[in-house]
Amino acid sequence: MEQNFLCSYDRTVVETDKGKILGYVTDGIHVFKGIPYAKAQRFHQPEEPEPWKDVLDTTSFGFVCPLLETPRPNGELFVPHRYWPMDEDCMNLNLWTPGCDGGKRPVLVWLHGGGYEAGSAIEHIAYEGENMARYGDVVMVSVNHRLNVLGYFDLSAYGEEYANSANAGNADIVAALRWVHTNIAAFGGDPENVTVFGQSGGGGKVTDLLQTPAADGLFAKAFNMSGVLSTLMHEDRENDGHSHVEFLLKELGLKTVKELEKTPWHALSAAYCKLKAAFGQQGKYFGNMPMKNEFYLGEPLKNGFRKESAHVPMIVSWVFGELVAFGAAAYDRNRMSLAEQTAVLEKLFGKEAADRVIPLFREAYPKHPPIDMLRSDFFFRPGIIPYVRKRSEINPNTWVYLFDHDMPIFGGQVPWHCVDIPYVFHNTQVVPTMREEITETLQEQLFQSVIAFAKTGNPNNAAIPEWPACRPDYERVMVFDNGTHVATNFDHALIPELCRVMLPLHEKQREKQMAKAQH
Repeated sequence: MEQNFLCSYDRTVVETDKGKILGYVTDGIHVFKGIPYAKAQRFHQPEEPEPWKDVLDTTSFGFVCPLLETPRPNGELFVPHRYWPMDEDCMNLNLWTPGCDGGKRPVLVWLHGGGYEAGSAIEHIAYEGENMARYGDVVMVSVNHRLNVLGYFDLSAYGEEYANSANAGNADIVAALRWVHTNIAAFGGDPENVTVFGQSGGGGKVTDLLQTPAADGLFAKAFNMSGVLSTLMHEDRENDGHSHVEFLLKELGLKTVKELEKTPWHALSAAYCKLKAAFGQQGKYFGNMPMKNEFYLGEPLKNGFRKESAHVPMIVSWVFGELVAFGAAAYDRNRMSLAEQTAVLEKLFGKEAADRVIPLFREAYPKHPPIDMLRSDFFFRPGIIPYVRKRSEINPNTWVYLFDHDMPIFGGQVPWHCVDIPYVFHNTQVVPTMREEITETLQEQLFQSVIAFAKTGNPNNAAIPEWPACRPDYERVMVFDNGTHVATNFDHALIPELCRVMLPLHEKQREKQMAKAQH
């Protein structure tokens, strides 16, 4: 009888550059969790961890970065979550591999979502790397790093030791990639064939790595899922965080920056949340994202892609519903006639605008009823189009996909932000809304495309139609659905008009939410 679990000090121990670690084997996949890759003093840059003499137990996940606020459990039908003990000593990674055997397999390094403020390497159940390692014959790594005020708070005005505090979280990621480069061969991985991939904020971090000289040579391919975040960047802000620091010092009754290093986490996070609210209401930058400096050379739509990253093949993606698809739909499209849908859109947009945008939407998305426009993405897509254009100008190995498969909830719901993660990880079985026949086909198509890309730098494979790369004037999008196909420049006329009608509605909704929060 085949043994499906093994954990022993003589058979599941691997030597790393800092010492030996104990993992376990489950159904043929070797698993190591919570491996320390760095240490750091608060607000400072990551340093090498101390070596250890005894075998380090890495059979349990390590701490995740402390969050600013306690998460409210919700949305488990959409994105099943889990939460974990938090501590500032959170610089650890998790690893799944088919064998610690010198196999030189492709390596995929996952950067989690949650913006630069929240999330963790284990937050989504679908982040588990076991199936990716098993069905893709790859080594899968997920990274925890510092977030929010711990990872992205600018104290550079207060001395050289804080020069890169605004990018400490991204410096952690670079340190994790260095660990991979040094150690991954012992886990059956190829240090010269590393793909960095991430979704939402994790996708933004993939872009950041392309703009970070210290990351050069540490990865060979990049995959940005729903993470072109140009609409959130504030590179025209003040040159340093002097006003932020003074706010915190006053709020906490402190006199020096050094005291901030020792302030208990709950007091620091509460003060920072007040800063965030005060500065955010004034439309000011409040940290929580990278800052352009010598370490990070800035958002590429404003600063251009670094020529040193031009050799890196890339996949960029988005989902039809994205952020506006969370929660129950405000309409039942299955019970609305075309006339009723048109009337709703005319009321929201005005008749002239509705007459202009509805035909463009129906041409771009012929399978969708017009009312789905209210759930379509206008947040990521406007940045993706110029992003892909600029990227394909320096690298012809640039691919784009759209995930547009409806989910069987509320009578049929457009796909939401994060919905493609389980497909990429071969983990659709853990999400209740994805247990259907078409899911298996789509999972195979998307998963095999990601694995092909990790292995060769090209996502084409036998499970999908031919997927041509993009050119500056021809954005060729693989649309993953029950009729997966390629569309060229299909929504370029729609997006400016969609933003014109949707952004005012979004702003009104945001103002209502802020007013409600104040009361």
